[in-house]
Amino acid sequence: MRSWTHHCRPAATGSVPVAASGGLVLYRAPDTGALAVANPLTGSSRPLPPPPPQQGDLQAVAMYGGGGAPYCVALFSGELPHLSMAVFDSSTNLWEEPVALARKPKSDSDGDSSSPDEQGGGNDDDTVYFLSKSGDVVATNMQRSASKQYSAVAVMTPSSGDGHVATCCCYFLSSSGTIVACDVARRAFVELPRVLPVYHEYSIDVVACGGGAYAVVLSEHLDTASLRVWEYSSAGGGGGEWRQVAAMPPAMSHGFYGKKADINCVGHGDRLMVCVSSGEANGCFMCDVSSNSWEELPKYVDGDGETTEFLAAFSFEPRLEINV
Repeated sequence: MRSWTHHCRPAATGSVPVAASGGLVLYRAPDTGALAVANPLTGSSRPLPPPPPQQGDLQAVAMYGGGGAPYCVALFSGELPHLSMAVFDSSTNLWEEPVALARKPKSDSDGDSSSPDEQGGGNDDDTVYFLSKSGDVVATNMQRSASKQYSAVAVMTPSSGDGHVATCCCYFLSSSGTIVACDVARRAFVELPRVLPVYHEYSIDVVACGGGAYAVVLSEHLDTASLRVWEYSSAGGGGGEWRQVAAMPPAMSHGFYGKKADINCVGHGDRLMVCVSSGEANGCFMCDVSSNSWEELPKYVDGDGETTEFLAAFSFEPRLEINV
């Protein structure tokens, strides 16, 4: 049944969702930074232990694992190029001490399929995928919704039979508008090149689906608006480049021209959902990336008959048996 279903917020009053994985949603209290994990379907929740102090401001929060297995929460702090990471492991109920992330030169990562700028879900063509973040991309004071302020996506590369263990790479948008890829196991990061030039205004979000990460960009050119999905490929060396893999039909995207719309996106399976919002035009769209097919989703109407605008979206698998 293709319809919206309302679920009550199980976490403490005032907290906002900041990440999700494997049937669980992570909430954060804006005033204290306290974190709690919840199953939105059952309403059960539990607070996480306070994270250890980190150097610099919080930049991103990622969650991976879960679905009946242990889950992890990663906090990224500091300013480029001085980033640090702290990881919580639910199997031990403990935080690891913060560690500094090493900046990996692009030239060192050529030909290494496990490096952050080439890790994209274990594809044979060494392709990495992204979706970018909301806001006017190039502004260092980008304003995002409370839920998207620290958003990051995690891409898991499953273990294989040749001795390679499962790894995780997290992606988020820096304050300067570049996409940062962090290899959790190697404790290293790289900055990817911009999708569009620095002087070009656009809205961008980062999201994972189909075993990788993609970049979705809403921009304006020649008196119309376009919404396109990009992937980043570093195959063959040379620093890598972005290439378009899907695009919303012009008849759909043109309605957002001149509206200064903001986008945020979420992926699940092989599909991604794009929520477009502005003071004049709003809508939610579903895209099957492999076939480049798009559809507009019905509006969500609350109990008072008011249409609700979506400012943030998270993907999780509703499961009653998942414990927090």
